[in-house]
Amino acid sequence: MALTNSQYDTIIKSFEEKQNRNRRLLEERAAYVYSHVEGYKALDDSIASISVSQGRKLLEGDDNALVELKKTIGELSSMKKQLLLSAGLPADYLDPVYDCPDCRDTGYQGNNKCHCFKQAIITMLYEQSGIQNVLESENFSSLSYDYYEGEDLTRFKNTVVTCKNFINNFNSDYHNLFFYGTVGTGKSFLSGCVAKELIENGHSVIYFSAAGLFDTLSKIKFDYKNQDGLHKEYEDLFQCDLLIVDDLGTEYTNNLINSELFSLINDRHIRQKATIISTNLSLEDFRNRYSDRVFSRITSNYEICKLTGPDIRMYKKRQQNRK
Repeated sequence: MALTNSQYDTIIKSFEEKQNRNRRLLEERAAYVYSHVEGYKALDDSIASISVSQGRKLLEGDDNALVELKKTIGELSSMKKQLLLSAGLPADYLDPVYDCPDCRDTGYQGNNKCHCFKQAIITMLYEQSGIQNVLESENFSSLSYDYYEGEDLTRFKNTVVTCKNFINNFNSDYHNLFFYGTVGTGKSFLSGCVAKELIENGHSVIYFSAAGLFDTLSKIKFDYKNQDGLHKEYEDLFQCDLLIVDDLGTEYTNNLINSELFSLINDRHIRQKATIISTNLSLEDFRNRYSDRVFSRITSNYEICKLTGPDIRMYKKRQQNRK
């Protein structure tokens, strides 16, 4: 599972908070029972006293002390449960309380992460991605070939295969994807499909629109007052397992943007961190808009996927309007 130290600490803290919350709940229940269920506290005190007494006998060599202790505690525990039931409370009302009984809210079963800890990681990764809500609808389960035909359909099918190979080989093969083509042909959708699958497998994914990305990079570079707060965001950009940059070419472009884009893709390439870039620009327009070194890095280190066809967003909108 891909977690930074701060993310791991955040999850561990959440488990500590669960333990403290449930401990307080048990204390409140015990206080209620002691004050409202007559005779219960006396039985609790008897168990404590007998345990000490029988423990002393055991240390003195009385081999029957442990057997007697278990028998007596069993009888007293049965009486305690009966008192709870008589008071209209569940028999297990004062049993330890856990959100996850399997790991008792520690997050671990032995040396292995519990299923609840793994789910906490995935939940955090979804929140970090920036497209949690989008991925509920844009994923492989909603993929359809119905909007394409002819060469457009062939290109889309080939790109779907490329995306699935990208996912299947993610742990063993450093790879990048570059989607380009006409508006509304599924570039952002396929990026989301990849993101969801990787997050479900515990990989950190961060999504940025091109405008949002360069706004963030600008703040990191020039917002001196908030450098400490921006440091984590900066590290995430370069360290996350997958960075998705959507709609590259829609942002205002200048020499600084070109320089920042090159630094980002070059740094992630050096670190062998995967990136997916999508753009509505043609390859020729992309090369003219950005520097030769940006174009060279992408054509050298990215698998290029062209998508064409009708604008699916507009098609769906027209269909809805007809209903």
